[in-house]
Amino acid sequence: MFKPNILIVDDDQIILDSLCEFLSIEGYDTTGAGTVSNAKQKLKEQSFALVITDVNMPDGDGFELLDLVRENYPQTVVLLITGYGTIESAVKAIKKGAHDYLTKPIVDDDLLLAVKRASHQQALMSENQQLHQQLENKFRLNNILSQNYKMARIFELIEAVADSKTTILMTGASGTGKSLLAKAIHYQSARHDKPFVEVSCGALPETLLESELFGYAKGAFTGANKEKKGKFSAADGGTIFLDEISTASPAMQVKLLRVLQDRRFEAVGSNQTITVNTRVVLATNQDLAEKVKQGRFREDLYYRINVVTVNLPSLTERISDIPLLADHFLKQFCKSHNRTKTGLTEQALHYLQNYPWPGNVRELENTIERAVLLSKGVFIDIDDLPSVIIAHCQNTENRNYGSETLKQALAGPERAIIRAALEVNNWGRQDTAKSLDINRTTLYKKMKRYSLEDEAQRKGL
Repeated sequence: MFKPNILIVDDDQIILDSLCEFLSIEGYDTTGAGTVSNAKQKLKEQSFALVITDVNMPDGDGFELLDLVRENYPQTVVLLITGYGTIESAVKAIKKGAHDYLTKPIVDDDLLLAVKRASHQQALMSENQQLHQQLENKFRLNNILSQNYKMARIFELIEAVADSKTTILMTGASGTGKSLLAKAIHYQSARHDKPFVEVSCGALPETLLESELFGYAKGAFTGANKEKKGKFSAADGGTIFLDEISTASPAMQVKLLRVLQDRRFEAVGSNQTITVNTRVVLATNQDLAEKVKQGRFREDLYYRINVVTVNLPSLTERISDIPLLADHFLKQFCKSHNRTKTGLTEQALHYLQNYPWPGNVRELENTIERAVLLSKGVFIDIDDLPSVIIAHCQNTENRNYGSETLKQALAGPERAIIRAALEVNNWGRQDTAKSLDINRTTLYKKMKRYSLEDEAQRKGL
């Protein structure tokens, strides 16, 4: 079993040697320091899981060292030891962040138990940090897959505003990735190490939504046996994501307006005002401007949240992303379900790119997962797709076919794909040809055939 390394700090050389020897025998890797300045130097040179320090030192005290560790080495746990133990000093130590507090003379069993507890705490902190880092890496903006020019502009907008305090409103159909983008905004900002809290407003009735967002005081209503902190308080210092904001009732809209204006509110059943530093990101799949005209959404709230608007395109507006997303989901689900799939056939990809995707990216993700689970071959083919996709594409093909040749029928989709690739690559011919896996001469000919060269000249490109 792994045992962490420990820095022991005490100006009494006999006690210092004794503690180092005892814990070394118990299997711990120990380092001794006789002064606060020496301990600071060793902390710079090496990372320690645990610091055991005397409170009274000739060049400082254990509380000073505790503050230093808490500020600069948050993954290190501190135990304080003193020969003058009082209740006041013990309370002070715990309030300042010490894991435990022991008094001299130190009993070996007590010390060993305290070290074991502190080691367990440090292991949990390290694991939590690793999980947080994994989560942060997962939702970084550069992990969102797209080569669509509309998404590229959205990424530029988010990079510009992510680190500000401004409220962001995201619009777009269900399944376009608003929740994923909200997480990306959070982890792109300076608040990335603070909480990200997500609330689906449409999933909760008004009375429950209020207590969920703002918390409630003990006795506020039947069953409120103790005080509960709300989501806004839980997200203090971080970001709160309010999804389906269009479903909020008129009364709730009034309360939200105040929170957005000054970040102040009262818990249900309480007169105490709570102030938070919470960044707010909202999302809706409905036209809020139209709801304002209909009198179903407050105009002042609309203009309060409509500071920076991110309009996410539907999947049918980013057809060129479908192969990219499908391949990503294929690899993801092959790994999670322990399946081996080489890829998708050209015909399967053709069907995916010609389906309207009412459920957007979420529906595509579910489709690929289903195919990974049910497909018997190494390639995902059209027979592995849901019947609704097969029927739609076959009906469309039958309906669209007339007297035109195959070359004529494919001209429209080919032009759309080439133009989208040009937009993504800022109309750079070399990069576009590379992304489409064709040579530049072929690209020039196709651009001329589809009048894209004329469009480029009009743009001055």
